[in-house]
Amino acid sequence: MLAQKPLVTKEELIARAKKPAEEAMRLHPFYRGKIETALKCRVRDFEDFGIWYTPGVAAPCKAIAADPELVYSYTNKGNTVAVVSDGTRVLGLGDIGPKAGMPVMEGKALLYKYLGGVDAVPICLGTKNPDEIIQAVKWLQPCFGGVNLEDISQPKCFRILDTLRAECEIPIWHDDQQGTATVTLAGLLNALKVVGKRIEDVRITFVGSGAANVACTRLIFAAGARPEQCMMVDSKGILHKNRRDIELRRAEFVDKWRLCQTTNAEGREGGIAEALVGADVVIALSTPGPDTIRKEWVEKMAKDAIVFLCANPIPEMWPWEAKEAGAAVVATGRSDFPNQVNNSLGFPGIFRGTLDARARTITDEMCIAAATALADMAAEKGLTPDYILPTMDEWDVFPREAAAVAVKAQEQGIARVALTAAEEYERAASIIRRARDLTKMMMAEGFIAEAEES
Repeated sequence: MLAQKPLVTKEELIARAKKPAEEAMRLHPFYRGKIETALKCRVRDFEDFGIWYTPGVAAPCKAIAADPELVYSYTNKGNTVAVVSDGTRVLGLGDIGPKAGMPVMEGKALLYKYLGGVDAVPICLGTKNPDEIIQAVKWLQPCFGGVNLEDISQPKCFRILDTLRAECEIPIWHDDQQGTATVTLAGLLNALKVVGKRIEDVRITFVGSGAANVACTRLIFAAGARPEQCMMVDSKGILHKNRRDIELRRAEFVDKWRLCQTTNAEGREGGIAEALVGADVVIALSTPGPDTIRKEWVEKMAKDAIVFLCANPIPEMWPWEAKEAGAAVVATGRSDFPNQVNNSLGFPGIFRGTLDARARTITDEMCIAAATALADMAAEKGLTPDYILPTMDEWDVFPREAAAVAVKAQEQGIARVALTAAEEYERAASIIRRARDLTKMMMAEGFIAEAEES
């Protein structure tokens, strides 16, 4: 296989990576944020206020008091998600606080609406205390159909998610965990098809042991990979049964200690270099590169290696270097390289299906169903080493995911609404199309102003 040569220089790539930040600094103050509240009911004249507010509104209020499930029929609760963060792990910026995290949460709300037709509200909490975050989310339940936890540091993010999933009556989702894992699994399933390997046979090395990769291990193992022949590497090296530093804090790092016991059956020690020897797959969600993973380490992986380099804004190594080292399939988190692994391919469709089925939670099985739908759509178009996942432009992927998720929720007995796959696909497609067309109409009519080019 011929090595993929860079089309531009390293300096040009870095300059390109900086361009979105420059535009963001120009356009965020121009629009003063990215979302607003808009009406969805008609106001023909001022007499309609008597329907939508007092005195008419008392009638639906009393109906909901008598039958709380009617809140889904009489209000927008069933199509509204809270995007909740404490600002302790925002993108690659770390603990920048709730105010500084607001632009990210607004951006998440934009993606929910445009890609999934879901109304989302950013809620950045002025606390880092996990118990207070848990209580705050519980208090929010009456207003929302679901909650998206976002950019909360580990290890508390695990306890927050697990507690809320167990104790809340609405679905709770942590996109850094479940979203990343879903899209990564979809990409892995198709990459394995490209190289002709089976998931149960491959040796996978996970580089980075944060919330994202811990969730990736859970879904990928559930999909058939064998934990004992896989490895995970954190900042201090390969996880193994004798990692005393983790054992001493195992009450805090529950998942990491569990992985010490279940992975790496051969007891290999060392760092990334040692963990990559003979590996079929590397899934890196770690420190931005480009030298976090080195070319000579990839050269020691198995034939037709699969390399996922998902750090942003710069991947753990440049993808052409991975190709030169012998990798058959390379994916990154960036849109300017082939095979972008992006959470935005997952959560809009997953929540669309979850809300439409009125599911009580989002299970790992629902995530695997979404990953399969995502993978199948790309496979139908024809897989290549440079095409293992659909792009966000292929918007049909979102109603397809929604249908798969809604059906799985019903199979598991956690849905309150019965929908066939075809019914949910049509419903989801209509809602998503409306959101996209509404945005285009507002742009065309000037209700969303066009900023002058810089």
